[in-house]
Amino acid sequence: MRVRPVRLNSAIASLFIVGSACFVLGSVPAYTDAVGGVVDGVTFFVGSIFFTAASFLQLVQAQTPAMGDGAALPSSPEPVRLWAWLPHDRNWLAAITQFPGTLFFNVSTLAALAHNASVREQDRHVWRPDIYGSTLFLVASAFGILAIGTFWSWRPRMLPWRIAWVNMIGSVLFMASALASFVLPSSGDVINLWVDVAGTLLGALCFLIGAILMFAAWRQAVHNADPAARPT
Repeated sequence: MRVRPVRLNSAIASLFIVGSACFVLGSVPAYTDAVGGVVDGVTFFVGSIFFTAASFLQLVQAQTPAMGDGAALPSSPEPVRLWAWLPHDRNWLAAITQFPGTLFFNVSTLAALAHNASVREQDRHVWRPDIYGSTLFLVASAFGILAIGTFWSWRPRMLPWRIAWVNMIGSVLFMASALASFVLPSSGDVINLWVDVAGTLLGALCFLIGAILMFAAWRQAVHNADPAARPT
C-alpha cells in the first residue's frame, strides 16, 4: 500500500479537526439544550471515532520513515508500515500511547449514552475509561514535546513546538474535566460541573488549533526539505 505523505498528513489533520469540533460543539450548553442529551452524547461519540481514526493514521505516519513531515515530497507515493516497534523514537511513542487513549474515549462516550445508569455503572464504564484516556493523552503529549526538544525549550516560532504545547494544554484540560466529572455516590452529582464542561470545551479547542496548525507545519517542513522550493 502506497500513500502520498501530504495526503496522509492532510487526512490526519482533517480527522482531528472534525473530532475536536464535535467535542467543542458537544460542550456548548446552548447546543445541548437545543438538541437534547442523547444527540449531544452521540456528538461526543462521533467525535471520539474521528479521534481514533486520526490517531491510527498518525501511528502509521510515525512508524513509516518516509511519511514523516517533509521526509518525502508530497508528489511521491510511499509504502506505509502498518506495524513497527520503535521504542527509541519519541514520535512513535507519542502515537502508540495516544491511540489506545482514543479507544478509551470511544468506550466512555458510548457508555455515556446509556440511560438510567447507576452511579457505580457510570464510575466503571464512563469515568474510569475517561480517566485512562486522559492519562494516556497526557503521556502522549509529553512524548510529543520531548520529540522536538525538552520541556525547557522555548521555540515559539517553531510550528511543531506550538503544536506539541497546545496539545499538552489540551490534554491537561481534558484531565481536569475527567477528574471533575466523577459522580459522587452520596448525591449523584459530579464533583464540579463547570470544570467538567469548560475543561472539555477548552481542551477540544486546543486540539482543534493543533490540528489546523498541522497543515502549515507540513508546508513548512516540505519547503525546508526541498531545495528547489527555497528562494535563491
